[in-house]
Amino acid sequence: MEQEFSEKNGWIVITFRGDIDFNSSPDARKVLLAAVARERDVLVDLSAVTYIDSSGIASLIEAYQGAKAKDRRFALVGIGGAVMRVLKLAHLDRVFTIHPTLADAGYR
Repeated sequence: MEQEFSEKNGWIVITFRGDIDFNSSPDARKVLLAAVARERDVLVDLSAVTYIDSSGIASLIEAYQGAKAKDRRFALVGIGGAVMRVLKLAHLDRVFTIHPTLADAGYR
């Protein structure tokens, strides 16, 4: 898994690439929680994620809950078929705010 972090107009954007699984989810969790700790709105770009397992989902949920507790926005962007199937299976597509693109999320 690779990750990229950027900030613009009050948003933090975290872009993940590759697999978010048992081996890489601790790193993903650290990045997500560090972004939430900065008390900014967070967009997580998953458009280049090819696979995510339950540990990766747990990291997203933990960051989402942290952002919500701080009254910050937290949204997922660019979710592909394999990742969306996992989210739908867990009914998390009803929990997370999901945008097709960064522009649709209001990030410019």
